[in-house]
Amino acid sequence: MAHTQELRTLIARELPNLDLVLAWTGGFDPLSSTPLFITTEADLDRLAVGPMHVQNLAAYLPSLKGRKVGIVTRGCDSRTITELLQENLINRDEVVIFGIGCTGAVNIRKVRTAVNGAPVTDVEIGDDVLTVTTGEETHALRLQDVLMDKCYTCAGQAPRMHDHMVSERSGCLATGETPPSSLDLLEGMDARERFAFWEGHMDRCIRCYACRNACPLCVCKDSCVAQSRDPHWVDQSDTPREKLMFQAIHALHTAGRCTECGECERACPMGIPILAMKQALNRRIKHLFDYEAGMDQESTPPLFMFRQQEETIKERDAR
Repeated sequence: MAHTQELRTLIARELPNLDLVLAWTGGFDPLSSTPLFITTEADLDRLAVGPMHVQNLAAYLPSLKGRKVGIVTRGCDSRTITELLQENLINRDEVVIFGIGCTGAVNIRKVRTAVNGAPVTDVEIGDDVLTVTTGEETHALRLQDVLMDKCYTCAGQAPRMHDHMVSERSGCLATGETPPSSLDLLEGMDARERFAFWEGHMDRCIRCYACRNACPLCVCKDSCVAQSRDPHWVDQSDTPREKLMFQAIHALHTAGRCTECGECERACPMGIPILAMKQALNRRIKHLFDYEAGMDQESTPPLFMFRQQEETIKERDAR
């Protein structure tokens, strides 16, 4: 595609000044994708972009601090870069951003469910149809039916900051009525029903910590409370309540920081809707502090500052 070639040209021009460039390439089958670490021009032949390439590459940036890194970025992922800059986890002068317009990101789990888990041999992306071939069968799926839920609440297709921008941009495929989210479902429940909901999902959790490891804002992995014994906040017992305790801590540690990139939920091998916890906290942060993570580099996350009294929390006036 024309925009892929334009992106290759832009990266090739900057590559001599960079240690590496973060991008995407194909995975182990036609449905999957994997991050691509470009260090030579020969690597550019493997570069691919589109709705099938879904990882939030900004998750790698904190571990590469101190090196000159290029990154291919969509609108949603640029919010993560903004948040990382606000927290001084990366330096702006060390990052070169190659912006691309996003048409939406495919939820691979939805596609595999639609084809009943059959091995996929080929995938073709049309204007609004994803054609998936499994053996002798061909499945024509509407792209808007298999997009990630985050695409329906996207704050913008183009990155909020960039050093180079691919000129070709298309409209987002997330059109029509927004499907109900897990958070919408939870907000219609009472406390007892919510607890039963999470207890049922946590019963399936295998505590692989893929959600934590995929989260671009969860940067204290080497001293995570889930594995610390001093203090001993969470034990290793295989009970739904202990696993829910870990998820609650994880959500609270990203309160006011989570950009809802969905990497935690995408990485979960059990399909647990854990993004809903972060979204619920984000709604409270928006209500209390009128703040959305990753939207403005000049602002300060509300839990990174201290005021004697918040404008919207009148605790001193409480009787």
